[in-house]
Amino acid sequence: EVLNHYHLTPSDDSAWSSLLPRKILREEEDDEFSWAMMYRKMKNPGEFKIPEDKFLEDVSLHDVRLGKDSMHWRAQQTNLEYLLMLDVDRLVWSFRKTAGLRTKGNAYGGWEDPTSQLRGHFVGHYLSASALMWASTHNDTLKEKMSAVVSALSHCQKKIGSGYLSAFPSRYFDHLEALKPVWAPYYTIHKILAGLLDQYKYADNAHALKMATRMVEYFYNRVQKVIRKYSVARHWQYLNEEPGGMNDVLYRLFSITKDPRHLFLAHLFAKPCFLGLLAVQSNDISDFHVNTHIPLVIGTQRRYELTGELLHKEMGTFFMDLVNSSHTYATGGTSVGEFWRDPKRLATTLGTNNEESCTTYNMLKVSRNLFRWTKESAYADFYERALINGVLSIQRGTSPGVMIYMLPLGPGSSKQTDNGWGTPFDSFWCCYGTGIESFSKLGDSIYFEEKGKIPGLYIIQYISSSFDWKSGQIVLNQKVDPVVSSDPYLRITLTFSPKGAGKASTLNLRIPSWSNSNGAKAMLNGQSLALPSPGNSLSVTKTWSSDDKLTIHLPLSLWTEAIKDDRPKYASLQAILYGPYLLAGHSEGDWNITKTAKSLSDWITPIPVSYNSHLVTFSKESRKSKFVLTSSNPSIITMEKFHKFGTDTAVRATFRLIILEDSSSFKYSSYRDFIGKSVMLEPFSHPGMLVAPKGKHHELVVTNSSRAEGSSVFRLVSGLDGKDNTVSLESKSHKGCYVYSLKSGKSMTLRCHKKSKKPKFNHAVSFVMEKGKSKYHPISFVAKGTNRNYLLEPLLSFRDESYTVYFNIQA
Repeated sequence: EVLNHYHLTPSDDSAWSSLLPRKILREEEDDEFSWAMMYRKMKNPGEFKIPEDKFLEDVSLHDVRLGKDSMHWRAQQTNLEYLLMLDVDRLVWSFRKTAGLRTKGNAYGGWEDPTSQLRGHFVGHYLSASALMWASTHNDTLKEKMSAVVSALSHCQKKIGSGYLSAFPSRYFDHLEALKPVWAPYYTIHKILAGLLDQYKYADNAHALKMATRMVEYFYNRVQKVIRKYSVARHWQYLNEEPGGMNDVLYRLFSITKDPRHLFLAHLFAKPCFLGLLAVQSNDISDFHVNTHIPLVIGTQRRYELTGELLHKEMGTFFMDLVNSSHTYATGGTSVGEFWRDPKRLATTLGTNNEESCTTYNMLKVSRNLFRWTKESAYADFYERALINGVLSIQRGTSPGVMIYMLPLGPGSSKQTDNGWGTPFDSFWCCYGTGIESFSKLGDSIYFEEKGKIPGLYIIQYISSSFDWKSGQIVLNQKVDPVVSSDPYLRITLTFSPKGAGKASTLNLRIPSWSNSNGAKAMLNGQSLALPSPGNSLSVTKTWSSDDKLTIHLPLSLWTEAIKDDRPKYASLQAILYGPYLLAGHSEGDWNITKTAKSLSDWITPIPVSYNSHLVTFSKESRKSKFVLTSSNPSIITMEKFHKFGTDTAVRATFRLIILEDSSSFKYSSYRDFIGKSVMLEPFSHPGMLVAPKGKHHELVVTNSSRAEGSSVFRLVSGLDGKDNTVSLESKSHKGCYVYSLKSGKSMTLRCHKKSKKPKFNHAVSFVMEKGKSKYHPISFVAKGTNRNYLLEPLLSFRDESYTVYFNIQA
């Protein structure tokens, strides 16, 4: 392959080249390459044929709209807010500085700081993300902003004059070619080129394509000079400095321009020291930097689609199988400390620097390409799992511009550890760039089209959305009910709005591998349809009308997945999933579970939605600070200063009131309605445990409910301090004794009423009872172990709270 493409030894190719008239060479330098390409086409006529395999086609993002009731829409809107927050002049500051133009305002910080060697990379991502978001929303303000960025960059390119465009000077490439230290300049060039092509593709900006073509002409000449001066080996050597997806973006450009120079340059960025391993199906990719090399695979997949070279199809397939079988966590993500380590040895990699977010973004591209080629449900299953757990997990709720770099997976991890959450204007990590792209294209892999006499549509992601299917002459509306733990079904409803006379078309609906046949059902207009087994697709062909309704109910099962580690001592290390949702346990380091039953559904049970209405926090104000009753340590009850929602402090400050009298029929309109009731306090993150006094000093502790007996029951009364908004907790087993706290950080106790210290005592036993600082996610379970219970919730719902993903599950 190498010898054929790059003429490293005398060959028939070089003999052909010697026939090129010298006169033409003098007049047009590029004719030398065109002459060589002419011979290659004659010698290998099949090399540039479109593959005979019939690929599924992407649908236009302009035709897909996410449903406002979906978590995907909320994530998209949060990202849109962030894209609109960013300032054009600050984004292009370093580009203007490099071009010698007047700058306006101040540059952004982080990796876009004027001293960062990677500056400009995020601007390329912004061009892509804004183009994708424009297609997804048609937000006019965003279109004006992204067009202004393209215009500003065009002025910079014109001022430089050579076609070069970047936020850093071209001397960085002098350093790279001399093998001197410099931080990944081609990585940034790839992002800028991809952004310009996305502006052309999604926003019809023809000038962006011209800018990209001029950039590539500059780098075509530059790489040619390096190879002539040194060798192609020198060029490949400096590709070790993370070139991004240069091969992929150049193949994209070639697919538009059909300029053979763009194809040739794309081939030159196909890094042989890595792709060669895939070509011979070597399974040793350990110690390769992950995000340097996944984009190369995406490029080699595009090469197959353009040229039909089967080797490159096989390389993409082998790579996906290798990573998925040996290097992938239960999230669908990969990498530890940005690298692949030993295959099937993941147990000892769990920590705070797992799963760089960029790698998930890129693996999704690999898997969607494979699905388009093969229609195999396994690739769509992977896409769903990685999107839900690896992508939706990196946003901090609805806070615009707050994302993470790594997704920690060690026991007791938190998303705020290691790099932690970034900030909107001073981070701009690589994962910020891929993050804003991911959340701008959440509708790009729900539907895939199959052209033919009877058009087909593959629906592979169940996300509330609408799709204007032009070749099928219908608008399809997909409604997905919110998933909850108390109703173990994924419920999908499809309705149709025909356009014109209508025509027959086929819908192919994925039956996920995580589902099961028992309880699954599909109905068309009230009539049952035969469902295939999980891992296949349900196909329905008809001329759709506005009266049609297709419904699918897929059972959501609890299941476990062992960590990818072939050492026997780690065989019990398992993740727990609910359908495609990875469940994490509220835990600050514990990960041992001794099962109380054999069947998963017997020892992992759903939490009723109604429990949220009984979640409370007890607080006091002191010196303008709020202190809350807290289950710290976690077995001791203290008063601690409250910081913010979405943290361990909020989790520890939340308790479920278990009402003992008439609890089944009890209705209330405010927390004051609990006054006079006998209650028990269950810590939010320790289901099945109760607050109770212990020892001769009656210190309050968290204990197993079976050991607490009657001592855990309290009567909720109006606050002894006489204030309207306070309550006191009187022990049922120790009459006249109340939950007492006077100092923060000290263990809380039961204290009995003393008339001589009445004002001070009354203040110490009175608390404001308010809505809990945490609440149960709609998908919440209790995992019951012999030593302790765990509250399980989707990993994507965690913010700063501590969690454990893999559990040591023993029989």
